[in-house]
Amino acid sequence: MPLQSHLCFAIVPYRTRTSIKGLASYPSWPTPTLTLVSMQITGSIETSTNETREASREARVPQYNFAFEQRSIGPPTSTSEMILALLLCGVLSLLAFLVRQRFHYWTIRNVPTLPATFPFGHFAALRQQSLAEVSRALYQQTDPKERFYGLTIMLHPAVMITDLDLIKTVLIKDFAHFPDHGVYHNERVDPLSCHLFCLEGAKWKAIRSKLSPTFTSGRMKAMFPILREVSANFTHFLRAAVGSSGELDVKDCCARMMIDNIGGCAFGIECNSFHDPDSAFRRAGQLVFDRPRHSQIVSNLLRLYPVLGRVLALKVNHDEVIEFFTDLVQRTVAMRETSAAKRNDLIDMMVELRAASDGAALTMNELMAQAFGFFVAGYETSSSNVTFCLYELALNERCQERARECVQQALNKHGGLTYDAIADMDYLDRCINETLRKYPPLPVLQRLCCKPYRIPGSDVILPAKMKIHIPVYAIQRDARYYPDPERFEPDRFAPELVAGRHFSTFLSFGEGPRICIGQRLGVMQSRVGLATILANFRVRPGPRTPIPLVYAKDAVTLQSSGEMFLHVEPL
Repeated sequence: MPLQSHLCFAIVPYRTRTSIKGLASYPSWPTPTLTLVSMQITGSIETSTNETREASREARVPQYNFAFEQRSIGPPTSTSEMILALLLCGVLSLLAFLVRQRFHYWTIRNVPTLPATFPFGHFAALRQQSLAEVSRALYQQTDPKERFYGLTIMLHPAVMITDLDLIKTVLIKDFAHFPDHGVYHNERVDPLSCHLFCLEGAKWKAIRSKLSPTFTSGRMKAMFPILREVSANFTHFLRAAVGSSGELDVKDCCARMMIDNIGGCAFGIECNSFHDPDSAFRRAGQLVFDRPRHSQIVSNLLRLYPVLGRVLALKVNHDEVIEFFTDLVQRTVAMRETSAAKRNDLIDMMVELRAASDGAALTMNELMAQAFGFFVAGYETSSSNVTFCLYELALNERCQERARECVQQALNKHGGLTYDAIADMDYLDRCINETLRKYPPLPVLQRLCCKPYRIPGSDVILPAKMKIHIPVYAIQRDARYYPDPERFEPDRFAPELVAGRHFSTFLSFGEGPRICIGQRLGVMQSRVGLATILANFRVRPGPRTPIPLVYAKDAVTLQSSGEMFLHVEPL
C-alpha cells in the first residue's frame, strides 16, 4: 500500500556543530539561523498474500525513505528560545512516532490485517460507498483460515471477526465482555439519542428489563387491529394511485404505511400519511434516516471518540426532530395520564411504567427516548424490508406467485386478514427472511469491549474500549454459507435447511441478550404490508426500476438510493 506523508517537525540551528552541553560553554557562538525542517516520508506497507502469510510476517514491516528540506526563518533571540525550539522538535517527533504506532497497531502486534489508507484507515471508501459495500470489500480480502483481522478506523484500532464460532462466543457466551454497541449518545443536549439501542451497561439492562413485557405476543395481538386498519387504507390508496396500471415509487408507499403503523401503535395518532405525504411524522422520519445530521465519516468519528462529541455538545438528531418528538410525547403522556381510555399502544404501556411504584418507573426523558427508539426501530427497518422484498418478487415472478398463493390460502382459511392468518403464511415468512439475508437493516453489527479479553485460541488480548465489527452483510452473502448468494431463493429458509446452517450465518436482528427487542413488531408489520399488496396487486419491473440496486451512502440503515419504481397493477 503506497504511503506518503509530509511532516514539518522541527526548528533547529542551521550551523549546529556541537551538542547542547557544548553549546552552553561556547560564549562566542555565532548568531545561528533557525531552520524549519520539512520531512517527506514515502514508502509502502507490503502485506503478504494468503499463501505466504505465515512465511512472511516480517514482510509487512513498513519501509520508509526520508527526504529533508531546510528553510531559514530567522535567528532566535536567546538561548531559551533555542531550547524551546528543541523541545518543540522533540514533541513533534514524539507525536509522529505515536501516530505511526497507532496506524500500524496490528502489524506491530503480528495480527493479520489488510492494506489501509492514511489517515482514514480501512474505511476511507465510506466517502463514496455505503457501509455494506465497504465491509464486504474488506471481507472478500480476508483469508478463510484467519478467524479475525485487525482494522484501523481514523487511527483507532478495531477487530473484524470472520469466524462463525467466535462470533457466537462474542454475542452470547462472552457477552459480559461485549455488552454495548458503542454508539454515540448525549443525554445532556439530545435526550432522544439515549434510546435502548444506544444505552450501555447497567442503564441498558434496567431499561431493557422494563420494556421487554411491551413486546410479548399478547401485546402484539392487541395492537394488530391498528395494523389492519392501516392495511385497508393502504389498499384504497394504492387502487386510487395506480388506476388500471402504472408505475409507483413503492419505497414512498411503504414508508407512508409504516409511518401510519408506528403513529398508531406507538403514539396512538392517526398520521394520515396516504393523504398528507408531508406530515410532520413523515418529515421527521426522512430527517432521521434519509438526511441524518452527520455523515458516515463524522458518525464513525463520534463512535470512536465520544468524549470529543460530549465536550463539543454535539447532538445526534436534527433540532427539528428533537423538538417535534419532545413536544409530541409530552403532550400525549399528559393526555393519557388524565384520561381513563386505553388504546393498548406502546405509549399506554410506558405510561403504566412511568406510574410504577416498585422502582421501575421511567423518567420523562427515558420515556421520550424509548418512544423515539420505537419509531426508529419500527419505521425504516420494516419499510425497507417490504420495499426490498417487493423489488425481489417483481424480478422473480415464480416466487411472487408462490407467495401470493400462500397469502390467499391463509386469508381464505382464517376468514380475512387476522392475527392468526398472518402467522400462518410460511412461504411469505421465507420471502421476508431471504430479503433480510440479502438486505440486513444493519450491515455491520458493532460491539464494544468493556474489559480486557483474550481471544480464545490465540495470544491476542483486546483492551477495554476496543471496537468489534461483525460483517453481517458480507457473511450473509458468502457463497460458503449460501450458494449463489446473489440469487433470491426463499426456500433457503425451509426449516430443514435452517437447521443445517451455523447459528451465525443469519444475524439480521442481532443475537444474544442484545437481540432486537422489536423483532416481533417488525416482522408483523412486514407480513401485513406484503400480504396486503400480494392479495390485491401484482408487481413487475418497469422502465424506471433500478437494476442493479444502488445503496444510499450516508443512510443510517441499509436502504436504496433514491426512488424504487415498480409497475403495479390490480388483480
